[in-house]
Amino acid sequence: MLKEAVNKAINEQINAEFHSAYLYLSMSAYFEAAGLSGFANWMKVQYKEELAHAQKFFDYVNDRGARVILSPIAEVPAEFKNVVDVFEKTLAHEQDITERINNLMDISIAESDHATKSFLQWFLDEQVEEENTVDQILNNLKLINGDGQGLLMMDREMMNRTFSDPTAGA
Repeated sequence: MLKEAVNKAINEQINAEFHSAYLYLSMSAYFEAAGLSGFANWMKVQYKEELAHAQKFFDYVNDRGARVILSPIAEVPAEFKNVVDVFEKTLAHEQDITERINNLMDISIAESDHATKSFLQWFLDEQVEEENTVDQILNNLKLINGDGQGLLMMDREMMNRTFSDPTAGA
């Protein structure tokens, strides 16, 4: 059974993961409207990954005999300045999620919940990868000033991303 503090924190993380999914779906819609279907595809895949993360937390709470309590998802932006702005916001968001998972780990340590510490390690490793990927994309966008032929080439490259449930083997 999860301790109350851990259960509460994981429920908050479930909400944060659904919020992330909603944010990335909004970014995908922005890119579709801008005619950047490759970037829209990249964000749709990100949306699906965040849903998988939420589901993994959801299942963990149930597996530990605790209760999932879903709360409203905060509104997300629908408009952005440009593609660089979207990825700057994406990086900041991923850094926020990393901080949230670090805080979850701190709560698990304080509560001596070793099973949750073990469970969270996968998410900590995943966040390192998430931040690195977004940072690389952002650096490339800045190199091409977020426009022109470079942007079109990146858009085509982004179309190649496909969804593979990152939590399936975890």
